[in-house]
Amino acid sequence: MSALESVIAAGWLVFWAYWLIAALGAKHSSHRRRRLPAGVRIVVLAFIVTRVIRGDALNVHSVVLQVVGTIVFVSGLALAVWARIYLGRNWGMPMTEKDEPELVTRGPYRFVRHPIYSGILMGLLGTALATNLYWLAALAVAGAYFIYSARVEERIMAGAFPNTYPGYKARTKMLIPFVL
Repeated sequence: MSALESVIAAGWLVFWAYWLIAALGAKHSSHRRRRLPAGVRIVVLAFIVTRVIRGDALNVHSVVLQVVGTIVFVSGLALAVWARIYLGRNWGMPMTEKDEPELVTRGPYRFVRHPIYSGILMGLLGTALATNLYWLAALAVAGAYFIYSARVEERIMAGAFPNTYPGYKARTKMLIPFVL
């Protein structure tokens, strides 16, 4: 494992450790689920797959691509943490209904409705660009899962906030500002 791969692996480890510790202060869900977040499972599975396959053909050797990937990686995880901080106790596992929910529309939620998903996807893209393109498979799986989760969550939010959520949804994009 290269030094850059080690740094990015440590970055993911610190990110998920923070994520799990921060989850302890979240509001209770209407329906309790006790499992690791999908993002953790996807990253761990992708890490195992890239270790088993070990094909050098998809390793990134371009220093420019490694620098760009590292910047995208750090920016993505920073976005997810920023969004998590703004969400506060309202954070929960994907597709769960919270007791006493609040609609958060400030911070990164001014720009996209699901900035945590956006940040994790950016982290995966950055990991792929900086280390090994096999991570693009994890990005595709996580992207499909997050789009599905976002749609389910939006139905929940529309039901919980029938007067305010439609306007919020109309002025923000789901995952990528001005695009999607």
